[in-house]
Amino acid sequence: MSKQNQKTRTIEEINQKILKGDVQVLTAEEMKKLVESSGVEVAFKEVDVVTTGTFGAMCSSGAVLNLGHSDPPIKIQRAWLNDVEVCHPGAAADLFVGATNSCEKKPFEYGGGHIIQELVAGNEVELRATAYGTDCYPRTAIKTTITKDDLNQFYLLNFRNCYQRYNCAVNCSDETIYTYMSKLLPRMRNATFSGAGELNPLMNDPDYETIGFGTKIFLGGGQGYIIGEGTQHSPKNLDGTLMVKGDAKNMLPEFLQGAAFTRYGTSLYVGLGIPIPILNEGLVRKTAIRDTEIFTDVIDYSVMRRDRPKLCKVSYAELKSGIINVNDKRVRVSSLSSLKMAKKVANTLKSWIEESQFTLTAPIERLPLDTVFKPMRQTQEIPFVSNVMQPAVTCMENEEIKIIAERMVTKSVNHIVVITPDGKLLGIVTSWDITRAMAESKKALSDIETRKIITAKPDEPLESASKRMAQHNISALPVIDSEHKVLGIVTSEDVSKLLGR
Repeated sequence: MSKQNQKTRTIEEINQKILKGDVQVLTAEEMKKLVESSGVEVAFKEVDVVTTGTFGAMCSSGAVLNLGHSDPPIKIQRAWLNDVEVCHPGAAADLFVGATNSCEKKPFEYGGGHIIQELVAGNEVELRATAYGTDCYPRTAIKTTITKDDLNQFYLLNFRNCYQRYNCAVNCSDETIYTYMSKLLPRMRNATFSGAGELNPLMNDPDYETIGFGTKIFLGGGQGYIIGEGTQHSPKNLDGTLMVKGDAKNMLPEFLQGAAFTRYGTSLYVGLGIPIPILNEGLVRKTAIRDTEIFTDVIDYSVMRRDRPKLCKVSYAELKSGIINVNDKRVRVSSLSSLKMAKKVANTLKSWIEESQFTLTAPIERLPLDTVFKPMRQTQEIPFVSNVMQPAVTCMENEEIKIIAERMVTKSVNHIVVITPDGKLLGIVTSWDITRAMAESKKALSDIETRKIITAKPDEPLESASKRMAQHNISALPVIDSEHKVLGIVTSEDVSKLLGR
């Protein structure tokens, strides 16, 4: 069979074309257009490699640093870089900087991701370390500054990167919440999503025909390798992940950026791209995937449980449009990933291959397709609001204050929940409100009730409800369902009895 008519090619053949400078490379974005305009057969004949890319917050990232030995030597027990405490996982002079490690002075603003970016940029970082001292490592403290040039090894080592796709997050509660999906406004006033969709490396080869242990990749502006499946790898659910490694001394801060999520913590934005060798027409079809074919779940992040409610499914085409429909409501949606940077990753990788600076590697072992992501084994149960909530004593807004006061005394409660005729939450009245009404000769309940109410859900952890009461300096939370119907009430006294506070 002539090379022009052959239906397969090898990585070795593609590498020969790379070294000769006559390889044909398209980005994933370009490949999709070619397949749509010219068909699979033409695309296979014309294209050798498709480059992919993603750029987003990848919290399970970090870096291994070897400091070398001080004089006198120290066996580090605890260490800080720019006041960010880092892990000392090995022998005397090795550190691991996790992207989510927080600065002690600015815990929600600066962290391990920023340290990695600063070191990659060539900036000085302050090192402090302490130790208990031994005969061979007598030193008990050290303070100095370091740059990447002072380090023996500086490896990016990310144990869960490049999620194949990710949830879309909304908040159905009445309060703003702060999450790793950023700030979520109440009552679904916004939504956020992550991932590059049709540009994502794993979406362009979803059964890992060319991706596995030993695959060379674009990582953080330099070259790196896949070293196995990432943690929480769940390919059956299209939630594959990668574990990757690369020499951070050769990376660029443009593609490794420290980030902070308001009132949540820090992370590291990572640029990652994989070249997909077009070995057969099947890979042409895979790399032709479109955002209209990639779906993810819209999840209610206000529910404080592992298994949150799935409200509906949306495509990445809908997500990238800026508007999605959730239960007949139009919701504005924004991306936490940078599609502009994802395209830059794919284009940079394309230019490296075209300029013979990057050759392809066949995986020594393909990523597994049957991995199951299991939940944590728990040997102790924790209490939830439903375990302690009491029936709520209620009233209607048109009732007289005197009658409500009598009800408080009769029922021996300090809180009465104001409801609508169909049982939905309207307000709350406390014994203090009643006392004030009597003193000021107030007649109407609407003059004294609290309308801006902090609530709880029955399936949320009791500790979360307790924190909310302390945060707002209140002593009770009406418990409501998703339709705002009152199910009960939880008080600080109930919490204290159960938690011993």
